[in-house]
Amino acid sequence: MPILETRLRAALQSREERCIRRRLSDPATNVGLVDFHTNDYLSLSSSEDLRSRFLTKLAAAPNILGSGGSRLLVNGAAHHAFETRLASFFGSPCALLFNSGFDANVGFFSCVPQAGDVVVFDEYIHASVHDGIRASRAREDWFSFEHNSLTALGDLLLRLIDGRPSLTEGSQSIFVAVESLYSMDGTIAPLLQIVEMVEAMFPRGNGYVIVDEAHATGIYGPQGRGLVALLGLEDRVLARLHTFGKALAGSGGTCPNHYVVLEVLKLNISIAVVLTNTLIRDYMLNYARSLIYTTSLCYANIIAVDCAFDMLEDGTAKQLSRHVLHLSAVFTATFTTLIRIRPNIPLHLLSLSPRLTLPRQSSSDFSTPLSNPPTPIIAVFTSSPRPLSAYLRKKGMNACPITWPTVPKGKDRVRVCLHAGNTEKEVEVLAREMVAWAEAESEKSGASEISDGCGLGEKRVAAVQSKL
Repeated sequence: MPILETRLRAALQSREERCIRRRLSDPATNVGLVDFHTNDYLSLSSSEDLRSRFLTKLAAAPNILGSGGSRLLVNGAAHHAFETRLASFFGSPCALLFNSGFDANVGFFSCVPQAGDVVVFDEYIHASVHDGIRASRAREDWFSFEHNSLTALGDLLLRLIDGRPSLTEGSQSIFVAVESLYSMDGTIAPLLQIVEMVEAMFPRGNGYVIVDEAHATGIYGPQGRGLVALLGLEDRVLARLHTFGKALAGSGGTCPNHYVVLEVLKLNISIAVVLTNTLIRDYMLNYARSLIYTTSLCYANIIAVDCAFDMLEDGTAKQLSRHVLHLSAVFTATFTTLIRIRPNIPLHLLSLSPRLTLPRQSSSDFSTPLSNPPTPIIAVFTSSPRPLSAYLRKKGMNACPITWPTVPKGKDRVRVCLHAGNTEKEVEVLAREMVAWAEAESEKSGASEISDGCGLGEKRVAAVQSKL
């Protein structure tokens, strides 16, 4: 056997033995299951309203197939018009479309940080940011901080300032990259405090905040413009990334495990936008390889997402987002109540993030700033994610197991994604079945040798429990 084949097979076998080998699922196996796994938060992929709007605009469009080449070769009228609309809608000096959120993050971080600059990022930042930084001139100067920890970020920035006079003098720049809503944990970044910290510690204006709003788009803020807009920080961050493959019924966002297909013609809508100033936009047009060297989005993609923005602007999406966030509160309350009266279920087997047990704001208007707001993403931590997911499938529900390397070791979970198309009853049943499974497993094994189906026993349990 050739050496390359030997090595590739060995790597895959290693993942197989650790139960972390990735495979594409069979779409047929998801038919008829209640959806708790896709990121179609507003259920627009099955919206008859969006379908009708799309077909109407499609029929009237002069071009619908292809784009003619890269943006630098063929700047299509639909692309230019949509960027103009996006800049106005989000209150940004300008907008630049990319084929996906992955391309956008790689494009920005691979070219904007200059030699000697520093990039700091939340430890849970998306993989695309890592890939961009590694390809940048700042690839030797990047540092992570503990997830959502203002103390950890402040300590890191102080150490960097003390060790790098160029940052104090303003001769080098520092970039702080965060997500507004994190896709695996459903946690929300303390954006206002981060921006204030960066501004205070870098008074010469050489500190910049970049916010990935992929999972917040359409859910939070006025007309679904995201958490940056919700907090009025549009002029205080260098760049914002919005993708339209989550709540707005497209594909091509930054999460590699899930996609949503608009059921109109089975059209894949791969699209994302970077909102920034004109200088950064012009620079990326010249140096962002993920933009320059790829064929741009076809006209039909632009038309479809343009229709979704009609639903943001006319208030249709706002009603849907209110419902999905209400469902989040229902699930959390039901789960917490059920788990509280069953003390025999150990934390490692089934638990929620501590933030979900904190007081929640009861307001149903999520267009204004909230304290600890609900999110459509809920991580249910468990040392046995695959058996729990398999049990739920037998009960007619699809919620996916998430394990390392997608999440840190010891942070395995079943990720629940809620949608406007879900009902309160479905959400309550999901919580009840999760707790029923955990109670049965606890009784069956005495909670001493719970395994995730990959031959992991007491050591695994102890490791997981210590990290929760």
